[in-house]
Amino acid sequence: MRTRLRRLTVAAVALFTGATVLPAAAAQSQGRQDHPSSGRLSAVVRYTEYGIPHITAKSYADLGFGTGWAQAADQVCVLADGFATVRGERSRYFGADATSDQSLSSATTNLSSDLYFKGVRDKRTVEALLAEPAPRGPSRQAKDLMAGFAAGYNAWLRQNRITDPACRNAAWVGPVTTVDVAARLHALSMLGGQGGNIDEITSAQPPTADSPKTQADPRAVVREVERRAADAAMGSNAVAFRGDTTANGRGLLLGNPHYPWHGGRRFWQSHQTIPGQLDVAGGSLLGLPTISIGYNARIAWSHTVSTGVPFNLTQLALSPSDPTAYLVDGKPERMTQRTVTVAVKDGTPVTRTQWWTRYGPVVASSDAGLPLPWTATTAFALNDPNAANLRFADTSLGFGKARDTAGIAASLASHQGLPWVNTIAADSAGHTLYSQSQVLPRITNDLAAACSTPLGSATYPAAGLAVLDGSRTACVPGDDADAVQPGIFGPAKMPTLRDAAYVENSNDSPWLTNAGQPITGYERIFGTIGTQRGLRTRGAIQDVAALAERGKLTVRDLQAQQFANRVPAGDLTAADAARACAALPGGQATGSSGTAVDVSEACGVLAAWDRTMDTGSRGALLFDRFWRKLPAQRWKVPFSAADPVNTPNTLNTDSPAFAKALADAVTELRSAGIPLDSPLGEHQFVVRNGKRIPVPGGTEGLGVWNKVEPRWDPAGGGYSEVSMGSSHVQAVGWDGSGCPVARTLLTYSQSSNPNSPHYTDQTRLYSQERWVTARFCEKDVKASPVLRTVRVHN
Repeated sequence: MRTRLRRLTVAAVALFTGATVLPAAAAQSQGRQDHPSSGRLSAVVRYTEYGIPHITAKSYADLGFGTGWAQAADQVCVLADGFATVRGERSRYFGADATSDQSLSSATTNLSSDLYFKGVRDKRTVEALLAEPAPRGPSRQAKDLMAGFAAGYNAWLRQNRITDPACRNAAWVGPVTTVDVAARLHALSMLGGQGGNIDEITSAQPPTADSPKTQADPRAVVREVERRAADAAMGSNAVAFRGDTTANGRGLLLGNPHYPWHGGRRFWQSHQTIPGQLDVAGGSLLGLPTISIGYNARIAWSHTVSTGVPFNLTQLALSPSDPTAYLVDGKPERMTQRTVTVAVKDGTPVTRTQWWTRYGPVVASSDAGLPLPWTATTAFALNDPNAANLRFADTSLGFGKARDTAGIAASLASHQGLPWVNTIAADSAGHTLYSQSQVLPRITNDLAAACSTPLGSATYPAAGLAVLDGSRTACVPGDDADAVQPGIFGPAKMPTLRDAAYVENSNDSPWLTNAGQPITGYERIFGTIGTQRGLRTRGAIQDVAALAERGKLTVRDLQAQQFANRVPAGDLTAADAARACAALPGGQATGSSGTAVDVSEACGVLAAWDRTMDTGSRGALLFDRFWRKLPAQRWKVPFSAADPVNTPNTLNTDSPAFAKALADAVTELRSAGIPLDSPLGEHQFVVRNGKRIPVPGGTEGLGVWNKVEPRWDPAGGGYSEVSMGSSHVQAVGWDGSGCPVARTLLTYSQSSNPNSPHYTDQTRLYSQERWVTARFCEKDVKASPVLRTVRVHN
């Protein structure tokens, strides 16, 4: 009796203590959470500074439960929105003509999105992938994580009141299933393939007598592929340094992914622990139960969006008597009809038909899509091997368990689940790794040479998009013996560089991962070799090569690199621009309107500019607006493959486009009432709860490592919101203590809920170029001055 009484007393004290530090809704349910019944899922969630949860559980199902619960606490509305997407229910709740945040597909309307995802659901595609045995399908641990995540999300909904105005009392917020969680992962995997061509899939219909007789224009297809690559809402930088470049002989890693600041493709921070099995921290893409980018006691990794083209087209030779039948080795084969019905808000259900082939869905021109007509003689099918890939979670889980870069490589090789990213890693022993290990259709240069249609002969060398002859079975992508899935490359073919002094990627191909050790010999579908690099890549290589050469690097050097905010475009051209400006007759230049503009003030501003995009930098905004108005053909010295980091260079100030861009930039700022020398942060900011928060960094075209893509609104004060850019940033090293030396930053903060205390806290840190000191080891978690513990169960 005494022992029982003592236990009850301790439990009561713990309950009282927990309730005093929890939000009201959580505190109300705390009595139910402290004592999970036998057989129930449960986890302990301990919160440290900035709302970062440290989730401890006894099994993978329990860990998934705690993760789903904690994600829902911060992001329930964004998660629920995504679940409505993958269920094909957006038109039912939001209307057919509206659109999503496009975090899970490129669909331009809810109806298009629903027609596709409802078709996937009706076909039970995700259920079939879940049933595939590992390694082709997900492991038991990954499935347990997904099932647990669904249960944790549902438990949070039952136990708490939603305070986020985005979905408070919304009918579209409700319980989810394991299939919903897996479907979200599946959708993320297909973003570069079927998910990026949903309008083309759902709008493809057989030709009629009135249909145009035009053929696909190779130049238009190439332009569209290049436009999509340039407009992609994802990017990143990452660099790993070898031990002989660091102060203590251990590796270093700086990860700087560039992802949307709003919607369902945000990162969310956590620390996941199953004692004796898993101990990993980092950022997860919303809805995923695993750490996507992170670190543990011995390794750290990050990803960058790759240049590999994760799909190909197959050109179909149609039967002369039936445009829904195609010829394979001389024999007609009928397309499969997929009829889908979608419920529509305040309207009758919509039923449409999609057309599928042995090569994948038929795609045809949409208003803003790939210009691929379906004619009486020709159609195109899209082959996306990631439509059969549900291995992303296992690959990430393998990273979290790894003890060195060899373990990272082993996870890449055994699971082969990354759909559209490179991997950069470092470990505590001083090793580095770069690998473009991603799921790509196995299209070799030889296969493309033998099987490309005339369209493919133009698109493959120019854009990496293969268009194969579907009339011959010999022209399907081949199989590699070491690949876990038919039709994809195996690990041996992946561009990889091990143990270089540095490995770096900024969304260019593998070629200059290390400028002193170029990677060559890979197939064109992975990316180019010997071609012009972007300014962000060029600036990054200059920076990291100089750091490696200097040596004795520490985590502080990584932090300094992240916020150097150096503008490579400015270093190359600002001085020349200032001199050319000063030489303009009468200090005047003629703008696009044909009016002469006094630009003399701009000359001194450009000359005095410090060549950075810091919030206090004067002249940065003027240069930014000027640079955006220059044509692409702006250089005097062209690109040279013999000097790819330093060419092209020398601004062509003799071109009339120079003076016109300068005049237009000056006119634009003056019309908006913005002084030419105004500090950047006064006109590049975000507004949160009515308050401006200045934002450092710069756009892709300027080449700034700390990339942000702000939205220009001169009437609102300049750049008044950020669409995408630096997101979950991590600088990681080791000091031999057994605890990683990690500094992190989630630029847009942990929660999308404006009523959350963690809606803007890290955004303010980002504005001030400050970091979060990560708490990884138990002693550090316990030492947090704001530590609070929540015991959760279903």
